[in-house]
Amino acid sequence: MGRTVDRTFRDGFQFVPGYFDRASQEALRETLREILTASPLFRPVMPRTGKPFSVRMSNCGPLGWVADHSGYRYQALHPVTGAAWPPIPPALTGLWADLAPGAPPPEACLINYYHADAKMGLHQDRDEQTFEAPVISISLGDTAVFRLGGQTRKEPTRSFKLSSGDVIVLGGQARIAYHGIDRILAGTSSLLKNGGQINLTLRRVTAPTAA
Repeated sequence: MGRTVDRTFRDGFQFVPGYFDRASQEALRETLREILTASPLFRPVMPRTGKPFSVRMSNCGPLGWVADHSGYRYQALHPVTGAAWPPIPPALTGLWADLAPGAPPPEACLINYYHADAKMGLHQDRDEQTFEAPVISISLGDTAVFRLGGQTRKEPTRSFKLSSGDVIVLGGQARIAYHGIDRILAGTSSLLKNGGQINLTLRRVTAPTAA
């Protein structure tokens, strides 16, 4: 898991290309297949309009993020099956310990599947009770064009190509930076049989209690 870290854009932002090598990506892919068998992909919808997202998603961990007519929130149960989310796999908790040392452990791992035409508009991750821990994101499959801005929509943005195995960290001032996925570059990876990209996003949801 050799890596080169780029911290040149926003305070608290890290771009770690190639964190997961091909063998590690394949192992994580197989683990995700088991998770998604127990906790299948569903399609969230916009609360106000009911418009479906272009991505399908699931979660693992004690809490999972959902979006429906009632709003954006975290909950302990899958919205379709009613079952608890599967646990976060060791490969991802190990990543968290490596890149977020000292932070309280993650409570949610969002699993977003982007097909070739899917995208995610610029947004902030603000549904958590605490912003002290970073958000850590892992890319698997086809390359995605990721856009990162500042804490307001008017600030300049920068684009990165996130290849399979790449990791980004949004911490510090970058924790609530606007970000999104502009497009997926189809055919750039052979990891996923049907193409597209799986993005995994680790988050701490609740504020840790005092010892």
